[in-house]
Amino acid sequence: MKHFYSNYRNPFPPILVKFGVCFLLLGVAYRLFSSSFVRFSPVDVSDYDATALTVAKTSPPLPLPPQAAERPEFRDGLAVNLDSKTEGCNLFIGDWIPDSNGPAYTNTTCSTIEAPQNCMRNGRPDSDYVYWRWKPKDCSLAKFDPRKFLERMRDKSLAFIGDSIMRNHIQSLLCILSQVEQVVEVYHDEPYKNRRWSFPTHGFTVLVVWAPFLTKAMTFEDDDGVSSGLVQLYLDEPDTIWTEQLENFDYVIIAGGKWFLKSAVYYENKTVVGCHGCHDKNITELGFEYAYQKALNSTFKFIFGSEHRPYILFRTTAPDHFENGEWDTGGYCNKTRPFKADEIELTDVDQIMRKVELEEFDRVYGNGMGLELFDTTFLSLMRPDGHPGVYRQFHPYDGKDKDAKIQNDCLHWCLPGPIDSWNDLMMEMFLRHKR
Repeated sequence: MKHFYSNYRNPFPPILVKFGVCFLLLGVAYRLFSSSFVRFSPVDVSDYDATALTVAKTSPPLPLPPQAAERPEFRDGLAVNLDSKTEGCNLFIGDWIPDSNGPAYTNTTCSTIEAPQNCMRNGRPDSDYVYWRWKPKDCSLAKFDPRKFLERMRDKSLAFIGDSIMRNHIQSLLCILSQVEQVVEVYHDEPYKNRRWSFPTHGFTVLVVWAPFLTKAMTFEDDDGVSSGLVQLYLDEPDTIWTEQLENFDYVIIAGGKWFLKSAVYYENKTVVGCHGCHDKNITELGFEYAYQKALNSTFKFIFGSEHRPYILFRTTAPDHFENGEWDTGGYCNKTRPFKADEIELTDVDQIMRKVELEEFDRVYGNGMGLELFDTTFLSLMRPDGHPGVYRQFHPYDGKDKDAKIQNDCLHWCLPGPIDSWNDLMMEMFLRHKR
């Protein structure tokens, strides 16, 4: 090899080699500069942190900013992240799926749970019922985000109008929101049926308005639901407890319910027109279906005639899960897992109530009322495991035989429990709504 190089004659003089190398280096530099100029577009510093612009050569490339079609939608300053598939899917058709994360709160982190729904404190021995979440069939449903919700509801009000299921729902909402900001009660009436709370940092007001019939009613019963007289129900007169406040509400959830099953005398134009279960031969038996239809019609007519236009969710009937009786005849509920959709059907009574609800809703839907259907019936029907049952009382079997007859609650929901998912759905609908 040495001999080979010693006999090798360089065809280029040294000076020419030096000039050639210089020109070659200049050409390479120019090539690199020009190609870099074409390949890289300017960086918009507003989209990135300044420290991210200094990147080692061995670091992975910076992620590209989202394309226009992928950018999250913003409403009232909140990133909604809804795609067209989510916007168009039916949130109320789906299934309950296991959720290992569990609830957003417990009875030890929320102080607003009322005793009859505080199943953990009352000694319910199982806890599987809090490890499920609702999953719509054709889209995802985000878990309720209390910070985002409070920001969305800044300087606004939300009213729950109806019966004790509304009170159950508002407790759930307060428990979740109180994990972010302490709630302050600012008003309650003497029986604590009408109440108002505030989240002062966000100027958000939430209230429950007791109007179980939605229309004017005179009731005669004690706190345990024992009646001493027939309900006097004025079907064409919406209850002033909510109508006189409607103009103050930005968002409303409203519903009828099981109170229409009570024996009652019905009035229209301040005249008796019939009854339900009154057993009076001088009064026509009309049935609860008639009263429910008339009451919803009067309710929607008032809302439609109002100049104020809050965003309103009309919640459908809340089914119960009493077996072998009713609340006052030994009925009970002891299931510990959700049903599948094909394992349960609505009772005849709930089918009648739902039929009335859908008919009356369809009469007014799309008339510029800002009214949507909050259709929680079937997803609730699939959760027989979520009720207090005998654990509406504190340690109900203490000092009693295990076979003792104890009143069950198979209508309301344990907290935490399945009703927490109603807030996931509520928030999704509020985010979809453009105010």
